[in-house]
Amino acid sequence: MERTQIQTRSRESEFTTRDEGGDLYIEGYFAVFNSNYELWKGATESIAQGAFANTLGDDIRALIDHETRLVLGRNKAGTLELREDSHGLWGKVRINQNDTDAMNLYERVKRGDVDQCSFGFDITEEETDFREDGTIHWTIKSVKLYEVTVCTFPAYTETNISARRQDFEQIIQRKNEAWKMSMRTKLKGDNNNGIKSTDVAEKN
Repeated sequence: MERTQIQTRSRESEFTTRDEGGDLYIEGYFAVFNSNYELWKGATESIAQGAFANTLGDDIRALIDHETRLVLGRNKAGTLELREDSHGLWGKVRINQNDTDAMNLYERVKRGDVDQCSFGFDITEEETDFREDGTIHWTIKSVKLYEVTVCTFPAYTETNISARRQDFEQIIQRKNEAWKMSMRTKLKGDNNNGIKSTDVAEKN
């Protein structure tokens, strides 16, 4: 499905703060692999290990609350480090101590007042498992990452759920069309192999 809006996913994290030789850091996991996220009852999603492998060299920002004006760090500038491991997407941001917003966030994370994170991305590859019990699961295999964010509250996800519902509706539509096509083919085959009404008339 073609999307016109960047996707976001949010979760609680165990961010830590660190003072290393006078430099201040916030670090933790922005995404966790193979953890099911329930979109709605019967619809789940997970991120596969390796989903970020092809995007970590892109120009990525770390933000506060998804605000593009509140930039914490940037990998191109060497102030944001991102890497994958077996657990998920780990990141470390070096805090600009001359930035009041960044310092305020640092102290809030340090106190445990802020422990949510999110990331903005496009899905470039995924698998869809439409199960026999009627449930559906998406596995995100590869993404293009634009930003990671440390946030007070998770990003509003209604747009993401709406996009997934459109995916779901399109899958149902394709399955219904495939069923109708198979039934037409079957009926056509039955008519060709059976006794036609015109044959019966000729015998009489």
